[in-house]
Amino acid sequence: MHIAELERRTGVSRHTLRYYEKAGLLVEVSRQANNYRDYPEQAVQRVQMVRQLKDLGFSLGEIRDLLNAVRSNRIDCEQGASLMAEKRDAVAAKIKELRNIGMMLKQEQKRLEASAEAQRLL
Repeated sequence: MHIAELERRTGVSRHTLRYYEKAGLLVEVSRQANNYRDYPEQAVQRVQMVRQLKDLGFSLGEIRDLLNAVRSNRIDCEQGASLMAEKRDAVAAKIKELRNIGMMLKQEQKRLEASAEAQRLL
């Protein structure tokens, strides 16, 4: 399929698709005689997987390593489990940080509301 079709089916821009190709995330791409890229059907799933892993906080390097392992059928389950545990811990730390920020914002909101009320009474 041409890049326009892959772009339409994945919702990912052609610039990002080309970047993924340069970064080694899409390696199954061939060139036609007219030098157009020819993406296999499997590229749709690969792009969707990249997007999901990115959303989960994986770096492009980690995603590339994971995809290379999938392509070569050499996934080390222990290593994969360790990577997932690290990402889960990072997500938990981020949630804790966001909760702390939320509490700080709530306290500041209450302080400002009290100050506004005091000014109205003057």
